[in-house]
Amino acid sequence: MKILAIDPGFERIGIAILEKQNSKEHLLYSSCFKTSSGKPFATRLNMIGVEITRLTKEWKPDGLAIETLFFNTNQKTVMRVAEARGVIIYAATSLGLSLHEYTPLQVKIAVTGYGRATKTEVERMVDKLIEVKKTVTSDDEMDAIAIGLTALASISPRYPHKG
Repeated sequence: MKILAIDPGFERIGIAILEKQNSKEHLLYSSCFKTSSGKPFATRLNMIGVEITRLTKEWKPDGLAIETLFFNTNQKTVMRVAEARGVIIYAATSLGLSLHEYTPLQVKIAVTGYGRATKTEVERMVDKLIEVKKTVTSDDEMDAIAIGLTALASISPRYPHKG
């Protein structure tokens, strides 16, 4: 099973593509996709949709794993991330990917076994769970890898959930 994992945003989107073969997870690709704050928001949303479509066509994943929104005090940011998340879900599912959504708590529990794990603890466990052959410089990219690991641990390859 191959998963496109996304840590959603509109300025920075964490992206990872993971595959599980013979009970072993492999990181095939990861990055932090960025949009320019100098561009109109609609243009930025379009850029995100184009990138998700490109990655889906190139890597041919079976499913999309995406983190649900964590509500903070900045409602404008939450709304913008929600809109970007909608574009991501639409782009991926319109190309036939199954949808798998996880809360930050579910990701932390799946990766570390502890729901209140820090970013550093999650990063340390990701490094233990999967070989990352490059330096990951963005929290968003590392979060996407953790989301992908969560999906691969929780989805039965025989019975994938169609969202």
